[in-house]
Amino acid sequence: MPKFDSDGVEIAYQVEGEGPPIVLVHGFAAGIAMNWKVTGWLETLKAAGRRVVALDCRGHGESEKPHDPEAYGGDRMPADVIRLMDHLALESADLMGYSMGGMISSYLLVHHPARFSSVVLAGIGGAAISRRSFDPEKVAVALTASESGSVGDEVGRAFRAFAEQGGNDLLALAAVMRSRRALVSSEELARVEKPVLVVVGEKDDLVGDPRPLRDAIPGSRLVLIPGKDHLTAVPDPRYKKAVLDFLSETRGQVATA
Repeated sequence: MPKFDSDGVEIAYQVEGEGPPIVLVHGFAAGIAMNWKVTGWLETLKAAGRRVVALDCRGHGESEKPHDPEAYGGDRMPADVIRLMDHLALESADLMGYSMGGMISSYLLVHHPARFSSVVLAGIGGAAISRRSFDPEKVAVALTASESGSVGDEVGRAFRAFAEQGGNDLLALAAVMRSRRALVSSEELARVEKPVLVVVGEKDDLVGDPRPLRDAIPGSRLVLIPGKDHLTAVPDPRYKKAVLDFLSETRGQVATA
């Protein structure tokens, strides 16, 4: 997998397919392979005539994995996306992020709107703006525990189990959790003028009610995937259809604008 230097951190990325570009930003402890490849997303988007640009976020996959929380703080993770686009001479693209990637994408939507034609915020909900969700320090403690069996916090234990499935660097992931990453406010989202689709599993109790997020973004659309939770929504054909329909519709709007 090719890599480029993003302000001193090596970032791995993948480019596949031909057509209008879409940038994909994966979730915590996932990476390109787990979030987009094994779930069929890469093939789905390529078959729909899209050029897919995906990165392993810092701390994940084949990218460099600093153990210092400062390496992930502020706007460093969103900046990796912009630098990748610059590296590929990609002036603009559609954007889709899931979970952590959805949080990164919401920041990009607010602070770099000229670089994106449309944005899919998936696997995030009201917690993205209310800040009420799980305790990241408890997750970090779970990730750095000597044995998974010693983890008492239920959410932390679930994060640890998921992270171990992908063979992740647990110390790097703990650093991500302990970082002070840039977030967006409802006031900032209220100024968004881009087409936005919010997609969440109906049984996703990790991200909070998605309706406040939808309501904060003018003209945005919400799709709930029936019967699916935070993990099982990702490969669901209904999620894919909702995104393909949205991209087709918004691409038509751009073409006729």
